[in-house]
This record gives sequence, C-alpha cells and structure tokens, in this order.
Amino acid sequence: MKIDQFNFAGKKAIVRVDFNVPLDENGHVTDDTRIRGALPTLKKILDDGGAVIMMSHMGKPKGKVNPKFSLSQIVANVSERLGVDVKFAPDCAKADEAVAALQPGEALLLENLRFYAEEEGKPTDVEKGTPEYEAASKAMKASQKEFAHKLASYADVYVNDAFGTAHRKHASTAVIADYFDKDSKMLGFLMEKEVKAIDNVLKNAEHPFTAIIGGSKVSSKLGVIKNLLDKVDNLIIGGGMGYTFIKAQGGHIGESLHEDDLMPEALNVMQAAKDKGVNLSLSVATVAANKFSNDADSQVVDIFNIPDGWEGMDASEESLENWKKIILESKTILWNGPVGVFEFDNFAHGTEQIARYVAQATQENGAYSLVGGGDSVAAVNKFNLADKVSYVSTGGGAMLEAIEGKILPGVAAIEG
Repeated sequence: MKIDQFNFAGKKAIVRVDFNVPLDENGHVTDDTRIRGALPTLKKILDDGGAVIMMSHMGKPKGKVNPKFSLSQIVANVSERLGVDVKFAPDCAKADEAVAALQPGEALLLENLRFYAEEEGKPTDVEKGTPEYEAASKAMKASQKEFAHKLASYADVYVNDAFGTAHRKHASTAVIADYFDKDSKMLGFLMEKEVKAIDNVLKNAEHPFTAIIGGSKVSSKLGVIKNLLDKVDNLIIGGGMGYTFIKAQGGHIGESLHEDDLMPEALNVMQAAKDKGVNLSLSVATVAANKFSNDADSQVVDIFNIPDGWEGMDASEESLENWKKIILESKTILWNGPVGVFEFDNFAHGTEQIARYVAQATQENGAYSLVGGGDSVAAVNKFNLADKVSYVSTGGGAMLEAIEGKILPGVAAIEG
C-alpha cells in the first residue's frame, strides 16, 4: 500500500520514526532535522482525521531505563513542529490507556523503545559466543515477537518512516509488520524518498557515474566499494582509507591511518577496477601534520613519501583539482565520507571543496547527486549546500548497506 493512496480517517496509525536526535547536556535538541523529516508522514495521518502513535529509539541504553535517553525530552520540540499538543506514554509496552484515549487528530509519543532489550532482540547480560548466549538468543527472539505484537496491538495501521534503522531487524522496524496485512502497512514519505534516491543511483544511473568514498577505514566500506565497481565509471577514494591503498603499492605513509590486513584487498580492488574499466582515483599529494591536532604544523607532501612522524590529514589542492574535473563531468554522483579530518577546521578544506564540486555539478550541469553518511551530511549542512544537491540521505548505515546490495529488513518487511 502507498501512503498517498491511503485514507487514515478514523484509524490509529503507529509510525516508526527516527527521533534519535542530538541533545545538549541540558536535554535540549541541538539539531531537529530528523523530526522535520518525519513531518509529511505524520501530518498526512492527522490531516486525514487519523490518530498517530510515534515510536522511536534514542541512543544505546542497552535494554535498561536511562533518563539520559528519555524521549520525554523532545516532546515540546515534536509538538511545536507538528502543530499539535503531543501526549507522552512513559512506558512503550504499557501504553494501552493512553492509546485508548487517543482521538482523531491527536498524537502520542511512546517512550524509548530500546529501554526494552526486546526491541533489538539481543541478550544483554550474557557473553557472546557461549552456549548460554545461544539459549538466551532463542528465548529473546520469542520475547521480541511478543514485544512487537504488543506495539502492533495499539494501532490499525503500521507505517515505517525511519530509514536510519531500516537495516536493522528490530521489533519496531521489521518484526511488527508481520501483525498487519499488506493493505495496512506501508512506507512513510521519507522512506519512499530514500528508497527512490538509492534506486536512482543503483538502478537508473545516468553516466558518467562517479562514487566518492571517504572516511577512515577500508574495512567499513569494502563491500560498498566492491558492489560499486560493477556500476560506476569513476571511483574516488579519499580520507583515511586512501592510505591503505598507498601503502599496499609500496608507498611510505608515515604515521597515517591505515589497515595492514586490508592491503591485499586494496590491491584486489585496484585490479578489479582496472579489469572493469573503472577509473579509480586516489590522492596524489596530501596535507600532512606532525600530530593529530587542529593546531599541528602542516606541509603538503607527495602521497607516496610522507615523512616519519607525519600523518596525512587532508586532500591537497592537486588531488582536489583532479577530482573536480571528474565530478564536474559526471551525470550521477554518490558521496559518502569526508576526504580529510573534517572535524578539525584546519583540515576541513578538502571535504568542503568536494561538497562545493558536487553542488556545482548538480546545479550547473544537471547531475543527480546523493549524499549520505554523517560527515558528508554535516559538510553539506555546514556549508549551506544541502539544498544544492539532489538528495541528502538521513541514514548512513542503511544507505551503505543498500548500496552494498544488501536487502534492508525494514523495507522488505513491507514491500516483500
């Protein structure tokens, strides 16, 4: 069922949202992007004359009640954005009374789902790999179904609009869908947009197609890189992961971040790119620093000859010029991960320039650009470029798994 074709009048809809928003030390929301992202779905339900029950996780309380992660802290923000006085249920598994009292046009927010270990479906107090863990896991799966059934009992309709958790087979993201027939479960507007954006780059890409993969570790993105080699014309690899590729070729990388055990894989990727006719572009020079600090001394050095005691911290102008040419000639662009130590202002230049090139290719050359992953999203937001790219994904991990070719449980539970 498509959400825009469904009439929620007189129905209670339980919606899995992603309200895992950042809070300051006083419990105030510092960035409400995720709350705003859910509004079209929530407002559609209320405008139709339905009642909405919102459920989300926050942080990693590991199945224990922890006031630091209570969703009670965001009720005022959600109320303000939604334009209705949001009610709050202080226990997500004991909300029957609050749900029963809910009238059409009203909204209820349940307490943090992860205060129950059943949400994630993993035993919390047993050591992994032991026979006890196996038994506890089996028991937990049964409990997870009961927990999901309880949540399902609150509503007539289930809507999943939390793309950030779509790669998890949790009670509220996948298991709950089993308790609704196909006409009573659907993706929310945000989820639909996310799935479409990924399809645009994986299934309907216009060429030349360029993927820019940055970040610190090859190990976290190896599957993504391998899957992309069958789809892209250009693969730009930057950031910390690039130094593993340089060392694998015999380069001297000083103290730069790298993974020795991934060097054979790095060489395999380079060979596979060559065999498939993919232009794999690495840094040619780097901005190196004498310590991992914003105020470190820095110098531009050849990427294959970083001096002892120095580490690569940002992409050089020469590397950026190479990448600019590739990006501006592209018709489809996927960007995940920074190309330098973006959290330090003095080493954020490379990542800022990548953001500007992607925006320029989109605005001036009509490219389709998908940006995802925490630091890439932070970069386009920091430099006010979010509205200059085609789509900014809300779910880094889910986006990566989808690009790796994995099936997302949160999507499969509804679409089959």
